[in-house]
Formats: sequence, structure tokens, C-alpha cells
Amino acid sequence: MVARVLIHWRRTGTTGVRGISGKVGSAEWFGGVAFVAATVLGVAAPVLDEVDLVDPIGGLDGVGTQVAGVVLYVVGLAELLWSQRALGRSWRIGVDESERTALVTHGPYELVRNPIYTAMMAVFCGLALIVPSVVAIASVVLLVIALELQTRLVEEPYLVIAQGEPYADYAQRAGRFLPGVGRLDARRRDR
Repeated sequence: MVARVLIHWRRTGTTGVRGISGKVGSAEWFGGVAFVAATVLGVAAPVLDEVDLVDPIGGLDGVGTQVAGVVLYVVGLAELLWSQRALGRSWRIGVDESERTALVTHGPYELVRNPIYTAMMAVFCGLALIVPSVVAIASVVLLVIALELQTRLVEEPYLVIAQGEPYADYAQRAGRFLPGVGRLDARRRDR
């Protein structure tokens, strides 16, 4: 993420980080706080495991699970990098309602509106399989909650207004996190 912020800053003169939105205590705000907490726990999980401060979850602590975790982590990381690159100058963390960026519908965005979020979930799930602890599982749960809130309450309503019909048409074809799943219904266009 640090590298992406630096690349974006070099290309555009801005970091692309818009921060946590919404009033303190709102669902939008909670989503932002949950994202930060998920990230902290995701980083802490392997550290806590390494210094033996958390115990692995018994049934998940095996070589096969760890190999599956490494594969999921690597595939998720590759998808994350590809998705960030495909966004180019439109890449942001958070929403600034005064900004208008290009609608990106190519590459990984052709079938999925939020491939970065899908990739992040794969990375966090992979990590939770590599270092299966309550802390790692909590990071996955918080991440999913955060991304659902951010997508549904912040980004999609903003994009419907900012991009209009082109986004509404795109959202009818492309799934939210997985191809074909979570497409927006034409009846929801007026939101």
C-alpha cells in the first residue's frame, strides 16, 4: 500500500488517501475504523504467532492448510497489484465527493467492480490459513465488514451520483466482489 501511495503521489501530486468518512459513530465511520482495525490485526497476527503470544487454531494448523494459505495469499497479492495498476490515476482510498475520476471497466474491472477488495479478502484469508489464530480470523471478519460497509454505504452511492448512467449500466453487468454476484438492480439506480 505504501508503494501504491508513493506511485500515485508521483503521478498525480496527491496520495490518493481520502481517509475515514462519515460522522463519528455512523456506519460509514465504523467501516473505516473496522478497516484500520482489520489491517492492524492482519499485521499483528503473524508477529504474535512468531513470538508465541497466540496459539494456532488446532484443526487449521497443518502443512496443507498453510500451503493453501500461501497460494491464496500470492494469488490475492497478484490480483491486488493488477487491480491497482488497472485503476491508474483513478485509484483512491476513500471518497472525496468533490473529485471526479474516470470510470474504469477494463482488466479485472470488466467482471468485478471491486477487485481490489476481493484481492484483499483473499490476502487476509490466505494469511489466516498460514497463521491460523483468533487474531487472524478476527482480521478477516473485520475486513469483510469494513469492505461491505465501505462499498454499499460510501462508494456505490457516490459512484451512482458522480458517474451517473455509465456507472449504473456497468453495475448491472459487473458483480460487486465476484463475477455476477452483487450486481446492482436497475430499480436501485435512483438511490
